[in-house]
Amino acid sequence: KRRRMKGSQSSLQQESHVQNTELAASMKALLLILGVFFTLPASDGKIYERCDFAAQAKRQGLDGYKGYSLPNWVCTAYYESRFNTRATNFNRIDNSTDYGILQINSRWWCFDGKTPRAKNACGINCNDLLTDDITAALTCAKRVVSDPAGMEAWVAWRNNCKGKDLSGWIKDCRLGL
Repeated sequence: KRRRMKGSQSSLQQESHVQNTELAASMKALLLILGVFFTLPASDGKIYERCDFAAQAKRQGLDGYKGYSLPNWVCTAYYESRFNTRATNFNRIDNSTDYGILQINSRWWCFDGKTPRAKNACGINCNDLLTDDITAALTCAKRVVSDPAGMEAWVAWRNNCKGKDLSGWIKDCRLGL
């Protein structure tokens, strides 16, 4: 009887050892996968800080452009994309897509190769609006605001910024004003 028990215990110990070894191997594989995942470049784009966006927009000449103060642009970028350069939004109504930090629409302003009857008034590929460098987005925004609708082209501006005190949007930003 003792031998049988001893044999059973020994086989249980071996089985337990095998399971522990398999678990350790699985944990190592998981850690390796997580390590690779966390070292890959982020594909979420750059999320600008409020004042960083304001400074970039000011450098690009948006403060006062077509009569719109810098806080209008900062407020718009926040409500359009939360300052995310890679933000996109598909519009089912006309099968267009809004791209980038200012959510510039493919129906009128850029070319994405999939929007029916696209105009591409900015003369750019929509992917150019999704980079961390927002120069193309700000240049195109100048073209958008030059149309008769002005900032009314942005629904987020109409709903959240128009007619409001926007001074807080650039408060405490070091812009050399």
